[in-house]
Parts: sequence; C-alpha cells; structure tokens
Amino acid sequence: MGNDTGVGEAERCWFAPSWGVLWRSKLVLAAILVVLGVFGSSPAYGFPPYRSTDAETADPWTMEARLGLLRLERDGHRNEYSSPLLRLNTGFPHNLELVSEFEYRADEGEVADVALGFKWIPFMRALSVGMENLALLPVTPERHDPGVESTLLATQRLGALRIHVNGGGFYDPRPGEDEVGWKSGMIVEQQWGRSRVGVEVFAKQVRSEPVQVLAGPGIIFDVGPFDVRVGVHVGLTEAAPDLAPSLWVTGRLPLWPDGSYEGK
Repeated sequence: MGNDTGVGEAERCWFAPSWGVLWRSKLVLAAILVVLGVFGSSPAYGFPPYRSTDAETADPWTMEARLGLLRLERDGHRNEYSSPLLRLNTGFPHNLELVSEFEYRADEGEVADVALGFKWIPFMRALSVGMENLALLPVTPERHDPGVESTLLATQRLGALRIHVNGGGFYDPRPGEDEVGWKSGMIVEQQWGRSRVGVEVFAKQVRSEPVQVLAGPGIIFDVGPFDVRVGVHVGLTEAAPDLAPSLWVTGRLPLWPDGSYEGK
C-alpha cells in the first residue's frame, strides 16, 4: 500500500474502478444473489461492514449469508477493490458457529482469501466471551501451506447499546513471504428503530512493520427481506489505506424451517 502505480492508475478516478473487470464476475454475483434471495433479515449484531467481529453466533440450525458487493481501498493514487466477498456462517447448538469466508480481488482477477473455521461463545450473558479460530486456506497452486488466525471475542450488551472488543494473532504464509502479526478492534453500536449505527477502531500489524489503524462509521439498515450494510473507514496512520468504503447485503435461512430440530 502507499506506492504510486503510474500515470495510468493516477488518472483513474478513485470512485470509478475498472468496471470491465467487475463485469467478468457478474455471473458469480448473480448466482450468489439468487441464493441470498431465499434468506430473511438477520437479527444478529455483526459483522460486515466492520473489520472486527462480535461474541455472538447464528441461531442453531440457521445459516447467515453476508454478500459484499464491493470493498474499495484507496491509498494515494492506488485503488484496490474486491467483489464479490462472501461470509457464510452456520449456527449449531451450544453457541457454536461454523464460519467460512471468500474474497475475490476484482482488480487483480484472482481469489484473495479463503478461510474456514469456527466461533464458540461458551459464556453468553449480558457480557459474552468466546473465541474464533480460522484456517487460512491456500489460494494459489504455488503456495500449499495453510495459515491460522485465532481471536478472543467479547460483547457487552447495555440495552440498545452493544460494545464489541476483540484481539488476536495470525500466521499467513500465502502472500509469498510469511506474515506473522496481530490485530484488534472495538465497535460501539446503537439501535435506532430499524437501523443500527456504529463506529469502529481497528488496528493491525505484520511483524515489525508500522501499525495500520483505521476508524470509521457503519450502518446496518433493515429493509425487510435483507439488511443493507454500509461502512466507511479512514486511515489514521501512514501504513493504513486513506479510505476504505464497503457495501454489503445480508440475510438468514433456517436449515430446517419446519422446526424439526428445535431443542436438539
């Protein structure tokens, strides 16, 4: 981040990425939207458009889908954008959740991230405490070694106010040079009618490189069958991107609508 990519990139308006590249992924987006169309709105707090997560899990035997239509990172004259992004989480009894993540870098025309793991919240009260562990799966034939990410989570509920705090470490050999580091974040959310408005501070460091710190607001708006989620982060340090907006839609699907697994 932070390196000028040349005159051609500099002349490109930051809010106008190469739509020709995005157009090539339209079939993927359309297929995911068709699947998402059978989902209802999600009651969970979390967590696109934020970079942190929460100490909550999906309801048992319920799948939550979060589709990222676009995430842009603007740093100087350089744009990086991903579309589509997908988070599929499936809830199980005892506050256990299967977590999967997928990210496609539309500007590079390649898969940027695939992860699979679980979230477990053994202590679920007004203050919830738990963990999330992810296996960072290989995305290129040249790099076969998986990585790992482990995060401790906490959520405090105070009426309509939610405070989410988490932090952890990661090891990722997929970029070519092994990345070892930490990340942490805090989100404060407030429910107002059909909207949840929040603000996040997020930090990340790889090895001894400068710390990336971003902060910004997010809103989750219930429009009926979907939630629409918009977030805008701005960089607070030199190592962080200047601007990082994102747009998501989310929904949920009971895996057994007839309730045959209720209470099991």
